[in-house]
Order: sequence, then C-alpha cells, then structure tokens
Amino acid sequence: MSGTPPTVPPDYADWLADIKTRVAAARARAVLAANAELIRLYWQIGREILTRQAAQGWGSKVIERLARDLRAEFPEMKGFSRRNLMYMRDFADAWPDAEIVQQLAAQLPWFHNVLLLTKLKDPMLRLRYAELALAEGWSRATLEANLRNQWLERQGQAVTNFASRLPAPHSALAHETLKDPYLFDFLGLGDAAHEREIENALVRHITRFLLELGSGFAFVGRQFRLEVGDQAFFIDLLFYHTRLKCYVVVELKATEFKPEHAGQLNFYLTAVDRQIKAADDQPTIGLLLCKTKDRLVAEYALHGIDKPMGVAEYQLVRTLPEPLVTSLPTVEELESELGAIETRTIRGE
Repeated sequence: MSGTPPTVPPDYADWLADIKTRVAAARARAVLAANAELIRLYWQIGREILTRQAAQGWGSKVIERLARDLRAEFPEMKGFSRRNLMYMRDFADAWPDAEIVQQLAAQLPWFHNVLLLTKLKDPMLRLRYAELALAEGWSRATLEANLRNQWLERQGQAVTNFASRLPAPHSALAHETLKDPYLFDFLGLGDAAHEREIENALVRHITRFLLELGSGFAFVGRQFRLEVGDQAFFIDLLFYHTRLKCYVVVELKATEFKPEHAGQLNFYLTAVDRQIKAADDQPTIGLLLCKTKDRLVAEYALHGIDKPMGVAEYQLVRTLPEPLVTSLPTVEELESELGAIETRTIRGE
C-alpha cells in the first residue's frame, strides 16, 4: 500500500549513528586543517614583512597600504587589518622555527596565538603555555584565565617530599601536579574565613575547585569517614587522581603551617593506604593547604615523614601580580577592529 512506511532494517539506527559520527569527525578535521593553513599563511606573511622591513626599511605606511590592498582584493576575509598584519609580523618574530609553527602554533586558533603574543614575552614560557593549551584543549577563555592566574608559574612550586618517598618518574609527575599558591578568590570569602567555611565553599564551587587543582582530579567526598580502632576520623577532602592512579588527601588549615599538621596528615595517608587503596593503586599522597607557611619549616617537617605529601598556601583574595602585558593591542581591540572592517565592507565603504 502506498501509505505504508518503508521498512527500516534492524541495524539502521546503529549505521546512522556511525555515519553521523564520521561526518562530525570529518567536519572537525576540515576545520582544523583550514585553521592550520590560515596560521601558516599568517606566519609566511609575517616573515615576509620582517624580511622586507630589515632589507628595505619598510615603515608603517607600507603596511597600511598592504592592508588596504588586501582588504580590497579579499573583502570577505576579516584578517587583513593593519593591526592584524602587525600581529602576523610579531607572530613570525616570536616563532622563527617553521617546524614549531607547523607542529604547535598552527594547531591553535589564531586568537589563542594572539593571546600568547600579547600576554607573554618569555619565549620558553610562551612555548609551554602553547603546548599545554593544545594538549588540554583549552578554550580561549580558559587560556586567558590561566594566563591571568599564572597557571604554569605556580605549577610544581609546592614543598614536597615526593623525590624521596615516590619512585621516579612518578615522583616528578606528582610534584608537577601540585601548585603553590592555590587561588580560591572565586569563593568570595575574606582572609578571616574559617576552615569549615572554606571547605563548604569549595564543595559548593567544586567545578571551579577542580579546575584550579588541574587535570586528573576526581572528587570522592568531603569529611570522609575513617575508622581506626574504636575511633572515627574525618578527612577534609578526598580525591582520586586519574593520571597518578592514586588517592589524594587534602587537609585545610586556616592558619600558618605547623609541623604537627604533617603528622596528622601522615596518619590519614596510612589509613587510606590500608583501608581504601586498591592493590594496583599508587601510594596515596597528601596536600596540606595552609593560609601561610615558612618554606624551610615545611621542608624540615616533611623530611622526617614516611608518606608522600606536599605543603602549599592558598589565597582567598588575589595577591598575585597581573601577568606581563606587552605594548601590543589586546585581543578585544583586535576583534573590535576586525568587526568594524567587516561592517564597512558590507556597507561598501
């Protein structure tokens, strides 16, 4: 009968889902390929500008003319403003190695590259942020926030005893996992906040807390109960780290670090290792988050501790300096100019 719907094969839904997945993957690859090609083009233009400026003494008026001629020839493209051409020049100057551009910078969107240019002068630090942004798939907003919060500058700065308590290379990876200080300004608390207030706020803002801790941390629970003998003990915060393959006990102290804090945490780590840790888990590590610490006192205290742990400060109110900003225009200024160019193009101006 003409009104009878066509028979759908039993495996049609799975087949359709597979096609959708492949189409989405192909589109993603096409976007990435187009982005890489554009970044390479920008780098080549930037290199040529640098070369001609050095050989022929090009000034800003020539770049203005180039921008005007390119916009006239390619009105549908937004990237040929004078300012963006200057970014291309500085981009090529910052990344002189074509192979690094191909393997790293070209895999990041243009505005990621502009952020790295405008916020960082140190070439090695810029390289490390670019590598991490690519590896972690940071959005532009995440990259901007991590630059502002000096993510890499704080990484691996906690006082730890990992080198003597964990096997290499696990000890190095664990050390790089911890920061100092940790920034909790997103909690909206003042410096006088008590431990339980901080703990409650961290749990309420667990997503932000996990982002600050870094990749690999999975939240297990708060005030995690342990029974030892006839007594009950409660861990402030318990996590599992998926890359380190171990539990992480976090203890909060709204005071200056004291050596006895390490002894208490050592007890908790022993209990977790004996009662919770699986046979194939790595040794549990601890993190003491204190309002302040004397680094030498912390080093002395951890030296005689059996279990792997670190000591770091936290900040409820930001005291880190703003990251270095170059004299180049900001990303927002660039986007504003590109948008204005597009508007003028549509109007035929």
